[in-house]
Amino acid sequence: MTSYVDDYSPGSGRRTPARAWLHSDAPELNLDGDWRFRLLPSHLGLDDAVADPQLDDADWSELAVPSHWVLAGDGAYGKPIYTNVIYPFPVDPPHIPDENPTGEYRRRFDRPDWAPRGDGAAQVLLRFDGVESVYRVWLNGTEVGVGKGSRLVQEFDVTELLVDGENVLVVRVHQWSSMSYIEDQDQWWLPGIFRSVTLLSRPVGSLDDVWLQTAYADGTGTIRLSGRATDAAFPVVVRIPELSYEQSFDSPDALGEVITIGGVEPWSAEVPRLYDVEIAAAGETIRLRTGFRTVEIVGDRFLVNGRQVIFRGMNRHETHPVRGRVFDAEHARADMIMMKQHNVNAIRTSHYPPHPEVLTLADELGFWVIDECDLETHGFVFSGWAKNPSDDVAWRDAYLDRIERTVERDKNHPSIVIWSLGNEAGTGVNLAAMAQWVRGRDPERPVHYEGDYTGAYTDIYSRMYPNLMETEAIGGEHGALLECGPAEARRVRSKPFLMCEYVHAMGNGPGAIAEYDDLTERYGRLHGGFVWEWRDHGLLTRAADGTPYYGYGGDFGEVVHDGNFVMDGMVLPDDSPTPGLAEFAAVSQPVILTLDGSTLVVRSRFHSADTRHLQFVARRELDGRMVEESVLVVPTVPAGGESSLVLPDELLVPAGAGETWLTVAAELVADTAWGPAGHVVACAQFDRSRPPSTSTPVAATGRVTRTADELTVGPSVFAAATGRLRRLHGLPVEGPQLELWRGPTDNDRSDQRGSFELGDPDATAGEGAPGPSSEQRWRDRGLDRLSHRLLSLSDDDSCLVVRVRSAAAAGTLFVDTTCTWTALTDGGLALRVEINPSPAWDCTWPRVGVRFDLPTDVDRAAWFGTGPHESYPDTDHAARVSRFAAGIDELNVAYSRPQETGHRAAVRELELFDGSGPRLRLRSLAGPHGHRPGFTLAHHTPQDLDRSPHPYELPTPTHSHLFLDAAVHGVGSRACGIDVLPEHALWPGAFRFDVVFSDPTT
Repeated sequence: MTSYVDDYSPGSGRRTPARAWLHSDAPELNLDGDWRFRLLPSHLGLDDAVADPQLDDADWSELAVPSHWVLAGDGAYGKPIYTNVIYPFPVDPPHIPDENPTGEYRRRFDRPDWAPRGDGAAQVLLRFDGVESVYRVWLNGTEVGVGKGSRLVQEFDVTELLVDGENVLVVRVHQWSSMSYIEDQDQWWLPGIFRSVTLLSRPVGSLDDVWLQTAYADGTGTIRLSGRATDAAFPVVVRIPELSYEQSFDSPDALGEVITIGGVEPWSAEVPRLYDVEIAAAGETIRLRTGFRTVEIVGDRFLVNGRQVIFRGMNRHETHPVRGRVFDAEHARADMIMMKQHNVNAIRTSHYPPHPEVLTLADELGFWVIDECDLETHGFVFSGWAKNPSDDVAWRDAYLDRIERTVERDKNHPSIVIWSLGNEAGTGVNLAAMAQWVRGRDPERPVHYEGDYTGAYTDIYSRMYPNLMETEAIGGEHGALLECGPAEARRVRSKPFLMCEYVHAMGNGPGAIAEYDDLTERYGRLHGGFVWEWRDHGLLTRAADGTPYYGYGGDFGEVVHDGNFVMDGMVLPDDSPTPGLAEFAAVSQPVILTLDGSTLVVRSRFHSADTRHLQFVARRELDGRMVEESVLVVPTVPAGGESSLVLPDELLVPAGAGETWLTVAAELVADTAWGPAGHVVACAQFDRSRPPSTSTPVAATGRVTRTADELTVGPSVFAAATGRLRRLHGLPVEGPQLELWRGPTDNDRSDQRGSFELGDPDATAGEGAPGPSSEQRWRDRGLDRLSHRLLSLSDDDSCLVVRVRSAAAAGTLFVDTTCTWTALTDGGLALRVEINPSPAWDCTWPRVGVRFDLPTDVDRAAWFGTGPHESYPDTDHAARVSRFAAGIDELNVAYSRPQETGHRAAVRELELFDGSGPRLRLRSLAGPHGHRPGFTLAHHTPQDLDRSPHPYELPTPTHSHLFLDAAVHGVGSRACGIDVLPEHALWPGAFRFDVVFSDPTT
């Protein structure tokens, strides 16, 4: 019987109603481990013979449970498939193709001593925490039921099916099913039993379900215990030892009473105050941790404990490069600690309920959580949402079943403040029915669903990837809103607004985080949002030669796939945070520090924490070197409040003739669960230098020396025919050469704003202007393949002047570069670079600067300038001015697809090293308005990055390349979001900068 594979039902045989996921002292048997396994090509033609306990499975393979079969066996069991929107099978709901990999699992276990034997009261449940997709279960040859809902708990009553001695559990899992149509989330398709399987005792007098609802106001908490239990469970006693609270309930009728408790501290994401609770019944004791907090919407404000919440959040998938969606507690904790350390205060569980222990960690560490139902039907967008299950009553039971199991499993977690119906499933009557069910079951927590564009059945107005104009229109009272007439616009503007997805973090980026934060600060209706997304989904695989790398769509032979769109996280597959995460942390810092004259103003953006857990440290540096450090005595700032402090004069006056920078940091006073003492949660930097002045180097007297082959200018040697460098202070150097190209970023490559994610073939670029990608415009104009022609080479008593014209084949546009070399009296060498484009350039440039090719063993840099991370015009809030040092691999980010990386703006001094020590020093001279060039040091050219789909495919380095850029283009978020804003775009123009090279050993 395989009709269950493509029917509309939510499954069969499951014990209902759904209940909370609880920690009980009742016995249980974990069935994880190695199971017997075989893979079949189809769901067709299968009988029940596999369920026979006597079946000989000795020649079957072994497969770990939990796991995904496509990630095991080096491809022996098929391979993963990545799609974002499109279905990897024909769209003919509820049917699926005959080619349907089907895994059969068998597990033997001995009947536990605690299992009841025919008394008719105690029960044994078989719990599956996660199986993709649909599965059928047998125990000792008898069918138990059919499970559906891949990321949802399913429990079956197997009390009567257990036998003494050995028991045989059989599970048949189908990769594709009717449920695949409503599980079309942006992630890998990974079939198998990927969460734990457990045998649970439900003793006589146990608690079938428990819901401990709490509230908080003005130091007083309330609790309300509800649930299900038979008379045999009573009396039920609730104890909260820390509050000296104990309450006995003598019968089921007594449940539901609201009890008031004084002296309670509230729970919040910033102060996640939890209380241990013991709920003792006659047959078992349940232990949980609860927090007291009240969630409400007042007007267009979303409040917890009476204060507005601003979400500075991340969308979090369950993903790991080896395990896939298999949960690992240690890794999850480390991930969420990294979130806390980067000022992330909220998580949207995209797009399904996570492993329950993730929510336990959110309770403990402190996050606002939007818990999302396991539901998405995005692929129907390509048929104009025709046959979309969301608006087809045949799917109604499946939809209601999914939201019920989501809410019931997770209802006890204080971190969950919003329920979400799902993601990108269009709209329709089934979603409205889900919202109605949630309100009836849990009226406190509001309902979210982004696809309800007119606010017809949700409590919160939500959008993904709105541009800045739309976001401002939502915050204000005027401007058209998506799919809203005047009446609908008034309705949605009466609700709190959040961005469930924004600033798509794909590759180098995202840009413009700060601009969205500014709008949130300006408009009270805006409640922040959730970056898409936390982590790249790369899967560890190997190239033909055995080289390991992180694969994305298309790397596993998929028929259809969505490429590297799955590599869109703030964290790389190897757990490395990207510079984008540092940018997010800087923009999202909970304390804002400003300097008004001599007064330091400290403004709190905390929701509930004051600043007693922080100390404020001032550091004064002269040209990047520490002059003094002191701890400031800042009055405690309440949540949302402001305080000020007059700084002593010695911190404010210039420390010398160079640059004086004052940095004030808010640091943790003591260790916390997520950060060590001294961890910086906020900082600001203030320029206290004397007014800058432009300067030019003083030339030495004497002529340029010429031979037949070479020209010598002070410490430099040039080719006489071309004027190109050969040696500089004894170091072999080639160049400089004009470079306008960069390895296109994922945002550069995107040709339509958000079309992939939103499913809109007519989606527009940037702030609304349609057009091809930046990469295509740049490539059409030949910026990736410039040819160079010497225009003139001249010298006089003091300098060498080299003029070169650069243009692309078949192009009429050109750029002239003039390099003027001057020997200095102190032994240095000055270089002035002047870049002038021809008229009629009609598109932005990715960069404008020059490249020097150095020996490959020049592989380390120390600099005075901005750092420590790379930064671009729209990702520079995490940059500070100081002295830094890093190896060439640290300077560049190994993005999952190679692309532009490593730029650090406004370099003052740069020293380059090889294995023997320092080899070359560079000093930039401030130009008009204090402008200085930026630098990049890399082993690969932009053309290398452009041609390599994966890091392992980059060619073996032949040089180290030093780029000095007068300016660079921003990075934006166009892969799924807004393009580079006009103020961060690089348009052709005349550029000039001056640098001085010197020998660092003298």
